[in-house]
Amino acid sequence: MISEPAIDAERIRKAVQSGKAADAESGGLRHVRFVHDFEDIARGTVVFDEGTVYGYPAIGRLLALRTGLAKQLSGPFWMEEKIDGFNIRVTRIQNSLIALTRGGYVCPFTTDRLPDLLDTAIFDDQPDLVLCAEVAGPDNPYIESAPPFISEDVRLFVFDLMRRNSPRFLSQDEKMELIRRYALPSVEIFGRFETSDIKPISDILKQLDEEGREGAVFKEDSPRQRRTKHVTGSANLSDIRTSVYSLLDLSPEYFTSRILRLALFVDEQELEGFDDLNRRAGAAFLDGLQEAIRQHRSEGRVSHRFRCRFRDPENARRLIKYLKRASGHVQVVQRELKPEGGFWLLEFDRIYPSLNGLLSDWLAGKVVFD
Repeated sequence: MISEPAIDAERIRKAVQSGKAADAESGGLRHVRFVHDFEDIARGTVVFDEGTVYGYPAIGRLLALRTGLAKQLSGPFWMEEKIDGFNIRVTRIQNSLIALTRGGYVCPFTTDRLPDLLDTAIFDDQPDLVLCAEVAGPDNPYIESAPPFISEDVRLFVFDLMRRNSPRFLSQDEKMELIRRYALPSVEIFGRFETSDIKPISDILKQLDEEGREGAVFKEDSPRQRRTKHVTGSANLSDIRTSVYSLLDLSPEYFTSRILRLALFVDEQELEGFDDLNRRAGAAFLDGLQEAIRQHRSEGRVSHRFRCRFRDPENARRLIKYLKRASGHVQVVQRELKPEGGFWLLEFDRIYPSLNGLLSDWLAGKVVFD
């Protein structure tokens, strides 16, 4: 693939002046990070001296599968698993591998763990390659959920490949060939389908739902590289379950939209067992809130414990600094950083002030006027 020119200095200057981009530095590596979309440049794009790593574009969510596939995609498409994790892009800059978050930050955690997550030799042969991947597992520093098939630590799953200085993805054939050649860990690729293949696609989605997995991404097999995604009912319940501690800080639409998505999935897939599904929907809200009440009674606060492993303890310290800057209303408190099993184990808490404040008042006997 022929790379396009890097984003020129004049466009960078305009983006910085308009607040759409900002100068940044991480570990001595200076760069410009696009904090918002600017003209045709996606949020999360990062410009280094060696070139530009374009941001991963937003993918529209498909809610009605039977009508939506034909409306959104033209011709054949590939169906791949959507993994419940966090999005990163891996590339080599100044002879060092770095992992960039969706927003374009250098991720201290993933960058530290890259040698454990994939064979980095691919970058010796492909120095301008950009791996687009999901990192998932229970021992991650960002999200409280994880795929059911990962019991500890984290794993990396490649789902797209790019080149520096180009916002386009490598073709599906080239991607799969590089995945095979370098034994890259990859999302599951279910196959190539037509928009009329509703039955086999639905069968796959039902299986994913039964296994508690997140969903699928559909990638048009054409030069325009159109994509759309569809999540399972289980994924919507998981979102609710892991977000109830932020109940007072998220908009009501966050929860109502997921209930509606669940109802649409049940209707379209003609799922049975409504009593069990109703119980699971209620439990998604109540289990977490009851645990929050019990925790507040015993510990005086509502928090969630995170743990993750590092090769270098300095990267753990960088992560804590990054999380404290990026966590907004949520407080991040480090508990422990100690050597364990050949790694440095970091434990920290996320504390939820809004829910803490409300429970403090209510459990202390304060009256409420409805």
